[in-house]
Amino acid sequence: MLPLLLTYLVDIIKRQRMIILALINLVILLTKNSRMPQLTAPDNLNYQKLKVDELPLIEKVEKLDYHLLLQTHFEKTGKVLQPIQRRNGVKINLDLNTTCPRCNAPSDYLYANNGSKGQCNCKVCDALFNPKNRYSKEAILKCPHCSHPLEKIKDRNGFDVYKCKRADCPYYLRRLKELTPEEKELFEKDSQQFKMHYLFRQFNIPFHPISKDSVIQPKVNLANIHCSPHTLGLILTYHVNYGLSARKTAALMYDVHNVRISGQTILNYASSTSVVLKPFLENYPYELSDQFCGDETYIRVGGRWNYLFFFFDAVKKIILSNYVSPNRDTESAIYALREVFKKMPQIPEDLTFIVDGNPIYLLAQHYYAQHGIPFDVKQVIGLTNNDPVSKEYRPLKQIIERLNRTFKGNYRATTGFGSQQGSVSFVTLFCVYFNFLRPHAALEKKVPVLIPELDKLPNMPAKWTKLISLSQEWLMDQTP
Repeated sequence: MLPLLLTYLVDIIKRQRMIILALINLVILLTKNSRMPQLTAPDNLNYQKLKVDELPLIEKVEKLDYHLLLQTHFEKTGKVLQPIQRRNGVKINLDLNTTCPRCNAPSDYLYANNGSKGQCNCKVCDALFNPKNRYSKEAILKCPHCSHPLEKIKDRNGFDVYKCKRADCPYYLRRLKELTPEEKELFEKDSQQFKMHYLFRQFNIPFHPISKDSVIQPKVNLANIHCSPHTLGLILTYHVNYGLSARKTAALMYDVHNVRISGQTILNYASSTSVVLKPFLENYPYELSDQFCGDETYIRVGGRWNYLFFFFDAVKKIILSNYVSPNRDTESAIYALREVFKKMPQIPEDLTFIVDGNPIYLLAQHYYAQHGIPFDVKQVIGLTNNDPVSKEYRPLKQIIERLNRTFKGNYRATTGFGSQQGSVSFVTLFCVYFNFLRPHAALEKKVPVLIPELDKLPNMPAKWTKLISLSQEWLMDQTP
């Protein structure tokens, strides 16, 4: 009976194969005879990767007072500097409310320097400016290669692009020499594919002094939840320490401890606890080393990919920043770095961050340099040590990659988050666990941040409960 059945199945498989081959041939024939346009491979344009140039030269411009300048002119010459007498027929596009951006002289002292083209010249301080592109005159950006003032060429969302347009700039001449014969031929046909001139991006993100934010009291009272502190500690241990999903945690609580609780209630408890613990995590007085690394990883929020920016003390094994953003852009890197600066009692002069080849960190470095916070960025590029920087700092880059894998081990069970608040709650609890509760092999099985009150407790649920209590006490101390 069995041999007959096998023969029958083999015969069916052969017939199915013949049908499939016939259908494939029919599709190929119809495609050749069809008038529909054939699909072609997309054009492989030779776009260059974003390159971040060094910082420009910044020339500070002294702000003047036209009243004092008029008085000085009178003392030197014995004559009053008269307002401009407009000739009949001269047309200038000048608003009566326009003033000189350098000395604040009114429009009566402003020449139409190039007729109707828009450039103005101040008769009092001799400053040149364009009212349509009015700038504060607090600083002039100059090319670091030829010292020529940069021109604003683009106004993007969040930043402006400045360019050195001089054809004799050493930077431009060097880039021309570096082009291969094939690239020169392409450059003559379409020069827009090549970055030849010095560029600088000035970000318009508001800068706030680096200091710890005032603590906002959470509107959550964990005393009102319908479970004991020990039960809450058990839930956090299973859900956070062991990376179990809310459903598995609920099943484990019932199967092992005979506590009936829903998965949604566990998520609510986790969210409420994270709100209480987050100020304690962000404002704890950490003792830091001088080796910091950073990287971003993917998390799923609301069905879309978001990005989690981690910055890490590679020696102390302390997570310093855990910024969740829907975008992997310079603004997100700026905010992630700000979380690191807030945890430093004093920003060291030789501060260095080890990151990957993403240019957003270099742009963030430029942003903070403009506001008086200089630091160095070392980029470890690729998977092989093809340059001295990658060879020297590869171990630090591997440390932050190991942190990402540890997080993904806990995150995988969640299969993503339904809201931004849910992702922030989970990341906050993970960082609290990693910094205060998780023993680390590189620290001889000690936790990164040792709190004596927690070290005396016998088990993990008790440590979670005590940590929540310490956070609540700290919040009460911050209340004026």
